[in-house]
Amino acid sequence: MSLHLGDDAPNFRASTTLGEIELYEYLGNSWGVLFSHPADFTPVCTTELGRTALLREEFEKRNVKVLAVSVDPLDKHQQWISDINETQHCSVGFPIIADEDRKVATLYDMIHPNASATFTVRSLFVIGPDKKIKLTLTYPASTGRNFVEVLRVIDSLQVTAQHSLATPADWKQGEDLIIVPAVSTEDAQKRFPKGLKIIKPYLRYTPQP
Repeated sequence: MSLHLGDDAPNFRASTTLGEIELYEYLGNSWGVLFSHPADFTPVCTTELGRTALLREEFEKRNVKVLAVSVDPLDKHQQWISDINETQHCSVGFPIIADEDRKVATLYDMIHPNASATFTVRSLFVIGPDKKIKLTLTYPASTGRNFVEVLRVIDSLQVTAQHSLATPADWKQGEDLIIVPAVSTEDAQKRFPKGLKIIKPYLRYTPQP
């Protein structure tokens, strides 16, 4: 099964380091980040889980719940968390799924035979409160994920979900946004009282609402 943007995020029940969870129940009305790791005690993933733990407050203020998945069992997860906390100077407080039967990996198409017939590739999914897939990213084993970029994309997804706007290249929270072509300039002037900056008829900016 191959997931696409806008698809329903497959629901599942799984054992985690914080107990049994059901995805939809765990997320509630929050946004979600589900990200996979090929195996425990891998160096790049150790830094990634540590970085995610250190960004806990950033995820919380965006109403985002984080959930990691690896094919190893719970006892190994607990040992790995100790290593992560020690080496990355953090406290991992989000659940890590023990996906020994690869149920979650299969649901989310995380097994790519060209990369490995058994281990998950390093995929990341952003799931909206409506339980739809909003973003997918897949990284090679050699490249650590940029979680500042993940937060930036979540900021973009959240602001554009509320308004008829899009974010330009390299956009960051607080910067001007682009008015989508479907909104006429006349309507945009009514919708966005902070004003318009018209570069071209199709390229119009407005301050963040």
